[in-house]
Amino acid sequence: MAWIVLLVSAVLEAVWATALGDSDGFSRPAATTVFLVALTLSMLGLGWATKTIPIGTAYAVWTGTGAALTVAYAMATGAEPITFLRVLFIAGIVGAVIGLKLVPARPARGGSPAPNNADRL
Repeated sequence: MAWIVLLVSAVLEAVWATALGDSDGFSRPAATTVFLVALTLSMLGLGWATKTIPIGTAYAVWTGTGAALTVAYAMATGAEPITFLRVLFIAGIVGAVIGLKLVPARPARGGSPAPNNADRL
């Protein structure tokens, strides 16, 4: 479930990043509202997911997926050009995110799982 929440949060990251660009310096109320709501939900989801997923992995997946979706949306809407190298590098980001999901986290020395940031609070 944490991975699903993390991916939804990454989608919301792309939403807030796009809305931020559309807000014209927070002068457009609708885009600003979308930005604030999506930002809040995205951060809450990321925080919740890190209760289960190590912060380094969660943050890399969240930012990588969000960035790839933001650029893909911008290319799909014509806001940014579609080039072979852009598509290649976005595919690299997606591949790295998939790799982080597939590679199991190594347990800390002593055989127990590494502590997560939630344990420190």
